[in-house]
Amino acid sequence: MRLLKSQIDQKHGSGFATLLPEEPEDMWHAYNIIQPSDRLRARAIRRVTKTSDSGSVASTRITMDLTISVISTDFDIGSGQLHVAGKVASENEHVKLGSHHTLDLELQRKFTLEKGNGWDSVALGLLREACDSEKRAELWAVVMGEGIANICVITEHQTILRQRIEVPVPRKRKGVIDGHNKAMDKFFSTTLSTLLRHLDLANSSPQTDKTVPLLLASPGFLAQTFLSYLKGEAIRTTNKPLLAIIPSIMVAHSSSPHVHSLSEVLASPAIRSTLSDTKYARETALMDRFHSLLRQDDGRAWYGPKEVEQAVEKGAVGRGGGVLLISNALFRAQNVAERKRWVGLVDRVREVEGGEVRVLSSLHESGKRLEGLGNIAAILTFPLEDLDEEEEGIGGGQDDDADMVI
Repeated sequence: MRLLKSQIDQKHGSGFATLLPEEPEDMWHAYNIIQPSDRLRARAIRRVTKTSDSGSVASTRITMDLTISVISTDFDIGSGQLHVAGKVASENEHVKLGSHHTLDLELQRKFTLEKGNGWDSVALGLLREACDSEKRAELWAVVMGEGIANICVITEHQTILRQRIEVPVPRKRKGVIDGHNKAMDKFFSTTLSTLLRHLDLANSSPQTDKTVPLLLASPGFLAQTFLSYLKGEAIRTTNKPLLAIIPSIMVAHSSSPHVHSLSEVLASPAIRSTLSDTKYARETALMDRFHSLLRQDDGRAWYGPKEVEQAVEKGAVGRGGGVLLISNALFRAQNVAERKRWVGLVDRVREVEGGEVRVLSSLHESGKRLEGLGNIAAILTFPLEDLDEEEEGIGGGQDDDADMVI
C-alpha cells in the first residue's frame, strides 16, 4: 500500500490519509482499516437518468469521485475484492445526499479515508503496517496428495489458497501401472506449470529482493517425488527461475493433502526453525507457549475478555514477559464503545504496563486458534489465581442477597 498523502493529527486523531492499493494483500489491510462511520472517498461509476422536456428518459453511466459515510464492508478473501457500502456524505450534482451507494475498491485506484471517531493508536498502527514497504509473501506452500494439489501463499496476515489442482489418477493395479504412472506425470506437470505461474507473479513485485521459501508437503513420499521431478525439469529445460528456487525448497510430511494440514506442518520443529524470522512462525510459537502454560495450570495463562481485562488491571501483563494476544477481528466491531474497549486495553498494556502486544490475524492459523479462546488471551509476568471465579463470586453474592430478601 502506498501512502500518497496524509494529514493526521497524532494527538487528537483528526485528519485523513490517501492510499493506493498496489497488490492483493493491500485489500486485506484496507478491510481492517475502514470502519463503520468513517468517510471514504473514491472513484465510482453511477448510472444517472435524466428526463428531457419532451418526457423521454435517458440513462448514462458516469464516473465520479464520491464520498460516503461507511455503513458496512464486505471482503471476498478468494478474489481479494473489497466492497464498502454507505450513504453519500457530500454534495454531488448527480447523486442525492444520503442515498445509498457501494464503492468497489480496486488495485491501482486511490481512495481517501477520514476516521469517523478519529485515528486511534490501533488504526495508526494498521496504517503504518499497511504502508510498510518491507512486507511480502513469507512462504509459498504446496500441500498435495495423489492427483490433488493446493497451492497456497502465506503472508504476514493471511493464508491464501491460490489454486487447487485435481487430476484423475487411477489406483495402482495389476495391468494398469502404466496408466497410473502417466497420470502422475500429467499431475506433476500441471502442478509445476501452475506453481511457476504463481511464483513468477510473486517475484515480479519490485519490492521482492529475496527468494521466498517454498514448502512441499504430503502424506508419504509424494512431496519428495515431486521435488525430484521439479529438479529434473529444471535441468532439462534450463529454467533459471526454477533452478533459483530449488535451494529454498523444504519438504515435510502432512497428514492430508488439504490446506488445513498446513498448521501441523508449520508447527513442526524443523520447519519452524527454518522460518523462525517470519511473523507467522513467531505468532505460532507464542500460541504454543500460551497453551503450554495453560496446561501447566500455574496461573500464568488466561483467556477470555473479562479474565484478561482483570489481569491487565492487576498489572500482570507488563514488563518482564507479559504478552497480550488479541485478534484483529475485535477491532472491526461496529459498536464504537466495543472497539474503544479493546483499543484502551492495548494502549494500557503497551504504554502503561510496558508489556508486549501481538495483534493476530483472524485469517492465520494462530488467529483461528485464538478465536476459540474468545479472540483474546494473555501470558502473565506473575501468576494470578481464580480470575474466572471472581465474577462468579460477585454474581453469587448478589443472588444470595436476593434470596434473603425474598
